[in-house]
Amino acid sequence: MRRPRVPLGKPLVVAIVLVALVVTAVVAFRAGAAGRPAATAPRPAASPSASAPPTVGDIYQTLLPSVVAITSHLSGGKSAGGTGVVVNADGTIMTALHVVKDSQSIEIAYADGSTSPATIASSVPASDIATLTPQTLPSVVVPATIGGGVAVGDQVVAIGNQLALADTTTTGVVSGLERAVSTDEAGDLKGLIQFDAAVNPGSSGGPLVNMRGQTVGIVVALANPTDAKTFIGIGFAVPIGSAVGGGRPPQL
Repeated sequence: MRRPRVPLGKPLVVAIVLVALVVTAVVAFRAGAAGRPAATAPRPAASPSASAPPTVGDIYQTLLPSVVAITSHLSGGKSAGGTGVVVNADGTIMTALHVVKDSQSIEIAYADGSTSPATIASSVPASDIATLTPQTLPSVVVPATIGGGVAVGDQVVAIGNQLALADTTTTGVVSGLERAVSTDEAGDLKGLIQFDAAVNPGSSGGPLVNMRGQTVGIVVALANPTDAKTFIGIGFAVPIGSAVGGGRPPQL
């Protein structure tokens, strides 16, 4: 879920230089707690009126069937959780690479409560993006709508399994663009969206969504000036254009 760039040792914490030489630690967060978050039943997609813009609740209802919980089974009997989003009618799932890269096996939990093993289909460490192929699909596959760019000040919604709390939904604004951070696991990541919707360990790999219900980014990291892995108002997402180009989900 070095100074000015301090390489992080596990747990996953990194340092970045913010404006005015403020040093913060960037966490490429896989999970805060072991085990798979409980899956929830899908809700029907909302149908906002033509005269009113979608609400955060509308966005949640629309995206929920596309969001999955990911459990990475690690060596030594350990497990860790993260989030993914279905991006194709064939069931392809996009997530952050650091969520799954050290896994001995991967399990997906869908919104309808069904589960499936999955394997890594593609990965691009330079963008910390991976795509997964599930072994089985839910009865209804609902791919997310892939969006375009965002501007500073745009409202966004983040959905994920942060701190093992399934389908946690938070909202905020785009705080900055073209941000660069460095992590031990993913190396240098550039061109990121900075946002202030709350994310925490377990959120990694989840969708960052605009108010048209379009997935505009994949959440990969948060910043904290301490060794804690908790959110203080700065999150980062790979723009969906970079994620799609790097992860190469088929037939988008």
